Order: sequence, then C-alpha cells, then structure tokens
Amino acid sequence: MPEPTVHWIGTGLSTGPGGLGLLCERAGQVLLWGRTEERAAARLAELGLTGRARPRAYGPQALAAEVRPGDVVVSMLPAAEHAGLLRLCLDSGAHFACSSYVSDPIKDGAEDAARAGLVVLTEAGLDPGIDHLLAHRLVAAARADLGDTAEDVVLTSYCGGVPAVPNDFRYRFSWAPYGVLAALGSPARYVEGGAERVAAHPWEATRTLGLGGEDFEVYPNRDSLPFLAQYGIPDGWRMRTFVRGTLRNAGWRQAWEPVFATVRDGDPARIAALAKELADRYPTTPADRDRVVLAVALRARAASGPGAGRSWQGEYLLDLTGTAEESAMARCVSLPLALGVTRILAGALPPGLNRAAEDPAEAAHWLDALAAHGVRPVLHP
Repeated sequence: MPEPTVHWIGTGLSTGPGGLGLLCERAGQVLLWGRTEERAAARLAELGLTGRARPRAYGPQALAAEVRPGDVVVSMLPAAEHAGLLRLCLDSGAHFACSSYVSDPIKDGAEDAARAGLVVLTEAGLDPGIDHLLAHRLVAAARADLGDTAEDVVLTSYCGGVPAVPNDFRYRFSWAPYGVLAALGSPARYVEGGAERVAAHPWEATRTLGLGGEDFEVYPNRDSLPFLAQYGIPDGWRMRTFVRGTLRNAGWRQAWEPVFATVRDGDPARIAALAKELADRYPTTPADRDRVVLAVALRARAASGPGAGRSWQGEYLLDLTGTAEESAMARCVSLPLALGVTRILAGALPPGLNRAAEDPAEAAHWLDALAAHGVRPVLHP
C-alpha cells in the first residue's frame, strides 16, 4: 500500500518552511495546493522546498481526484472552508487537520469521522494550539501537587503577534485585516474576581501585563469558559480568574483609539473599508521582523488537608522573533500543525475530534518536539 500523501492547502504567510519542511521529511508525499499551480510553485521556491513538495492548483474537484484513503488534508484556508473540506475527507477516507477553533459543523463531522476511524485534528497552531499544550502541562503539574481541591486559582493565557520593533500603531497586519477588526467586535466572556464577566467591547478590559521586565497590554478574547472543561480543571478548584486573551505592545490601546469607534458602530462596510486602509498603511513587509509572545500562568492554593494554604505556581513564556528565512508567526502556526500531522501518520491520535494534544503525556511529546525545532517555551516556577 502506498505511503499516505499530505495535502497542504494554502500558501499564505502562516505556511512556513519549518512545518512544511518537516512533513517533506516524514510523509510519503506532500502536495502544496494554491490558487494556481504557478503560485504554489512560487511559494515552494520562497520556502526553499522546490522538488521536495509538488505544487497543485486548488479546487474541490481537483483535490477530490487526488485524495486517497489514509491521506491527510491540512487546511490553511479561512475557517468557513473547513466543513466542506472535512466532508471531502469523509467521502475519501482521509484525515483532516487545521489550526482553527472547533465550529459546530466540524464537531458534527468529527462524530462521523470517529465512526469511520478517521482523525480530525483542530486547534493545533499557536493560539489555539501551543497555548493548549502549556495549559495542560500546568494543570497536570498543579493537580499532582495540590490534588483536586484548590482555592484562589488564577489561570491566564495571553498570546499576540506584534512588531519586533513597535511602530506608532503598535501593530502590523500579517493576516486578514477584516478579521483583526471584527474580532474586536465580539464580546469576551471570562472569570474575574470569582465571577463570570462579559466585556461587550474587549478592549475596554485592557490591562498592563509585565513579562521579563517589559510591559505589554492584554485583553480578554472570545469565550474563555468552555476551556475550563477542555483543560481538565477539577470541579473542586475555585477559580478566581480564568481568561484567555490577546497580547499587544504597550501603547496599543491609545494608538487604536480612533479604530474603536468604527468597531463599536458595527457597520460591516465601514469596518471592511477601515481594515483595508489600515492594512495598506501598516503592512508587514519583507524588511519587518515579527515577534510572538505567549504567556500561560497558573497560581493556586491548597484548600484542605495538611498542606492547606500552601501555594503552587508556574508560568510558561514563549518569546520568539522572526528571521529573514521564517516569520515567528509562520513557525509557531505551521510547525505545531505539522507535528500534529506526523502524529496522525504515526497512528498516535485517536479517531474523532482532537484539539491539539489534550492528554498531558501527548502534550509533553509535542512540546519536546517543538523544542527540538527551536520553539522553546520557558517554564518559570
């Protein structure tokens, strides 16, 4: 039986040489699907992978004609495209992988995949992805020390892609500009002061976060509460703070103040026009270097027993600056996704829905592999 083929769909800035190169080493064959075969070939040349992967012109029918049972389809397309690709995988007997959050259609499709013995890997990039791995490691370590009852528990996870050298806008656009602004218009739900909070306008909950002697600005993003169960937080832990959020350079909120009025107004046409204007004014150019900062921290106190009141804490910090060969964002998104695909090829992930690595032992395997490829979160006790 021929070795499986990995079909990597998308040639954007998050497709990096680290992740795609790893798959060229591990998979029987890698096909890079772009809008045209010429664009895919040009991207392979940019990544230094000409001859190691083969270019293809993407279209659902063209893809369906080449996908075989046991192959892996990797989507770097917008999340709205994932459900259709997953259905194609189910029809072809192939596995599916992406770095995006789980949507209801993906969750439903994953149930069909489980019955068919197929893997659906999601949330396997940077955020979501590496942040999940770090949270699982911290929760497992704290449970081993404190047990399943704890009080005054604080778990925060902040991530951001920022300019390595801050500009006056404190940001450069490296992905869909409309998505950046639209995300600010979505309410954020989190736990603070032991109670559930909702920030209708997330930027209004911005606070300062000090990391390694440097100040950043952070704010809650999306709905944090479902991740309490996903991270295996025991029912006996009393959460004082639980928030997953976005990190920006210091001065971001002030620099973006004129943007917030348009986002608050909520007119999609005005938001789209502003997004294009800002992306044109603050693009990421080949001369720019990006920086990824991810901080995941957990603090808790034992609630009962001989060690009642004893504290435990740990914090992971990932701080990576891009190079001329590969941006920090591309490395931190495509490398963990590619590692997840190698785990699918090795038969190490169970059929059905997987969110990065939810088992602490599997998370440890991913983190060791990431470290071997230069992505090394540092644990501070």
